Amino acid sequence: MATLDSTDLSLGKKPAIIVVDITPGFTNPECSLGSNADSVVEANIALLEVFRERNFPIFYTTVVYRDASEARVFREKIPCVSDLAADSPWVDIDPRLEPQPGEVVVEKLWPSAFFGTALAQQLRAVGADSLVVTGLSTSGCVRATVLDGMQHEYPVIVPREAVGDRDAEAHASNLRDMQLKIASVKPLAEVIDELNGIEV
Repeated sequence: MATLDSTDLSLGKKPAIIVVDITPGFTNPECSLGSNADSVVEANIALLEVFRERNFPIFYTTVVYRDASEARVFREKIPCVSDLAADSPWVDIDPRLEPQPGEVVVEKLWPSAFFGTALAQQLRAVGADSLVVTGLSTSGCVRATVLDGMQHEYPVIVPREAVGDRDAEAHASNLRDMQLKIASVKPLAEVIDELNGIEV
């Protein structure tokens, strides 16, 4: 089978970062959805430092359920997702990332950060022209967000070390597929260099 002719994507002049679901529900192995994601958290800390220094827009997402009727089919398919209830310890942003004033936390019900949220309008409001998407999990909410980001006409960059998955095989195959079809998957150091090279 022939290989797709795939072009590398670059960041624009005002990239925004979307940190997908780095919450205790996904970073604490005590939660049914969680795993050890310390290296992913550390990579995101490094990225957030650069975004804050350059005053680029920062968005976080978290899955939060307040009613049994919300995302009914998604929760039927993956029942443990219901652990992410509003009154649980799993839905706040991981304290190691600690959102700062002006940084936006987007609550969502489904995998994509865009579906059923105001994220598209919020990105337009801050003038974002490209996206860095990070977080958990690569094969689920990260991929869904990357796909929707591209479908909203944003070049999307995925820093390899800043995403993770409970399933190593799914992680690798989805990174490959995203690189081929919908985004550019790059080493963390390369993304940081690209961010620091943007004139502001």
